[in-house]
Amino acid sequence: MEKQFTIKNPQGIHARPAGAIMKKANEFPNATISLEFNGRKVSAKSITGVLTLGMKAGDAVNVITEGDQAAEALDAVGAVLETVLD
Repeated sequence: MEKQFTIKNPQGIHARPAGAIMKKANEFPNATISLEFNGRKVSAKSITGVLTLGMKAGDAVNVITEGDQAAEALDAVGAVLETVLD
């Protein structure tokens, strides 16, 4: 499954939001969850990978999920991407 989400956090994705994305993704151990941005694809379960994408406010990122609970994981990780975290 794949869906596009927009980064809403005014500071973009820095350590705290990246940690929240990773934490949410890890709630779905049987799903593969990836983020795709600017031609790069990383695991949403890796805080380092998420940070290396350098996503800023207003950027559109694709969330790609496979496996058990793919639909739930897609919506859950997407919701974190569109949340404003300090």
